[in-house]
Amino acid sequence: MTHEALERSSAWLSKASLRPTRQRLSLACLLVGDGQDRHVTAEGLHAAVQTSGDKVSLATVYNTLRAFCDAGLMQEVTVDGHRSYFDTRIDDHAHFYHEHDGSLSDAPKAEIAFKSLPEVPEGYEISKVDVVIRLRPKP
Repeated sequence: MTHEALERSSAWLSKASLRPTRQRLSLACLLVGDGQDRHVTAEGLHAAVQTSGDKVSLATVYNTLRAFCDAGLMQEVTVDGHRSYFDTRIDDHAHFYHEHDGSLSDAPKAEIAFKSLPEVPEGYEISKVDVVIRLRPKP
């Protein structure tokens, strides 16, 4: 891990007042160390951390990703009932889900518009609208 990646990762964790443990720093470097946004699965991040030579269990990866989400550093994007991605870009935006390879990418925000949303039950308010656009190659 480069000095710049370590600095960027430490700053990212400190934004949320998270203690920079070895595991958190290792995962944060993979997530934000180069300054690029990421969409990762826990399994994919676990494989990447193993490749980097660090020893972090899959359970620790899941727990750390949840802690990052709870702290407001990431958001979880659920594609179906059993597959979640973790996104380092936290503003409201839509996603493309590429069915052929299971990847997730950002959809252009400026091109999405809602004419209306349904009326919500009394005593409730809309907290967020998640949009996942599923794509597959044309036959």
